[in-house]
Amino acid sequence: MSTGVIKKVAGPLVIATGMRDANMFDVVRVSRQRLIGEIIEIHGDEASIQVYEETSGLGPGEPVESMGVPLSAELGPGLISGIYDGIERPLDEIRKISGNNLKRGVEVPALNREKKWEFIAAVKAGDNVGPGDVLGTVEETVVVTQKIMVPPKMKGTVKEIKEGSYKVDEVIAVITTDDGDKEITMMQRWPVRVGRPYQKKLPPEKPLVTGQRVIDTFFPIARGGVAAVPGPFGSGKTVIQHQLAKWAEADIVVYIGCGERGNEMTDVLNEFPELIDPRTGESLMKRTVLIANTSDMPVAAREASIYTGITIAEYFRDMGYSVALMADSTSRWAEALREMSGRLEEMPGEEGYPAYLGSRLAEFYERAGDVISLGKDNREGALTAIGAVSPPGGDISEPVSQATLRIVKVFWSLDADLAAERHFPAVNWLNSYSLYLDDMEKWFNASVKSEWMDCRQEMMGLLQDESELEEIVKMVGIDALSPNDRLKMETSRSIREDFLHQNSFHEIDTYSSLKKQYMMMKLILAYYENAVQVLEKGAELNDIIDIPVREKIGRFKYVNEDKLENNYKEVIEEIQTQTFGLLGKEER
Repeated sequence: MSTGVIKKVAGPLVIATGMRDANMFDVVRVSRQRLIGEIIEIHGDEASIQVYEETSGLGPGEPVESMGVPLSAELGPGLISGIYDGIERPLDEIRKISGNNLKRGVEVPALNREKKWEFIAAVKAGDNVGPGDVLGTVEETVVVTQKIMVPPKMKGTVKEIKEGSYKVDEVIAVITTDDGDKEITMMQRWPVRVGRPYQKKLPPEKPLVTGQRVIDTFFPIARGGVAAVPGPFGSGKTVIQHQLAKWAEADIVVYIGCGERGNEMTDVLNEFPELIDPRTGESLMKRTVLIANTSDMPVAAREASIYTGITIAEYFRDMGYSVALMADSTSRWAEALREMSGRLEEMPGEEGYPAYLGSRLAEFYERAGDVISLGKDNREGALTAIGAVSPPGGDISEPVSQATLRIVKVFWSLDADLAAERHFPAVNWLNSYSLYLDDMEKWFNASVKSEWMDCRQEMMGLLQDESELEEIVKMVGIDALSPNDRLKMETSRSIREDFLHQNSFHEIDTYSSLKKQYMMMKLILAYYENAVQVLEKGAELNDIIDIPVREKIGRFKYVNEDKLENNYKEVIEEIQTQTFGLLGKEER
């Protein structure tokens, strides 16, 4: 261990001398209070340390001790349902020690060292094992079973394997390797800034189904893909992430509250335990890990929080789970990066952000993916990353938004005007996009209906036409439009109000299966196609707009999944009957 003394303190940045033997990214203990920090720059025997706790009261001459290891996450049974700060300290345990206000220098392990877990072996003595092979399982919650895996880079023969109740730091297996016998516990440590290895990354051909119509139909995200959700204050970033956490087809949810306001994080911490997981009927927390790093916590820990979160997510991905990671928000993380860069006196880039902002964001998002994990059984696991961006004033031309858009393939643009109109999710269909559509077209057409992409394209075309027609209406009034164009606008209104608008608080409308989404598209388009035909044959536009079946089309989103088929056939027949019923016998 390298020891030195403090030379200078500048907010969360501490300069220490006498650290020649220390390494970059080593964890250090600063002062007699043993505050935790990390080396981020070395000049000769001087080390720049970002301290993850409040540094007020520190002064030159106090001791600094390097622990000789990088900042690492503890991975093992006990993570699920946990609430941690940015450097994986359990907030519940810290509260027991220091009360409601965090005290400095509190050392608490991330995983409970006293609790015993029931370990069931999956191998026997004499078996050959390699990196990622499953040694046994632990039922962590009624929903999640943890696989205890051979650490990466280790292979050999199982010399001893145990079964029964053990603590996370007790030996459950001994493996004979080329370097001698290695003892294995249920807990692993992994450096948070290093991505966990896997066999290979798979192409993004399958969607992560979310049950949110504007996402699944118009701007789908791939399983293992990356998405950005930029939007101004009050546009619904947190609500959309809650909906994705609850309904997306993910086995594990890792939610990172990075630099968010304390009251927002409190809402998350209060709401998540009360949310009922629709798949299991249990609390959503039984498959969730929360990382809470509010804006009043030390800024340096904010920078570490997203690495801690994605390392935990990769660990569950390696077990073969589909993991959804929500980072709310990467803008606050970038602000922490900017503050530390300024204190290090680095050359600033655009708007004061460091020149390496883009590469750091890319390093984070590149750790997502649909992969074949290490291990003989070729487990397929996925890590889907969804990052909220909070551009000041909603201006997405600022550096963090632009750097994010260069990396991610899905852009859900939240619109303050839509939110003000109470249209949720407030995703602007003209500004948003998904670059996974071409890759997933084959899956949608094969798994749902062969017409899926054609229907989507037709609806998107109507919405784009509506946008152009609205400009004409603003200038010369709606009377200047032809009946065909007015019909387009009326159908587009139906798409917006009946299809894109989704009530997250309604017990049925909060989630729409792909089958239901397809039927809703078909109903709206069937009305439009029939309406065009009867309009050409002389029917009155106002009569077409006022036919009673339109109310049933609008209410189809409230139909239970088990009644979809019958209701769909009934409405389709009524559309046909009522539209052509507007014509005389000769026109029919």
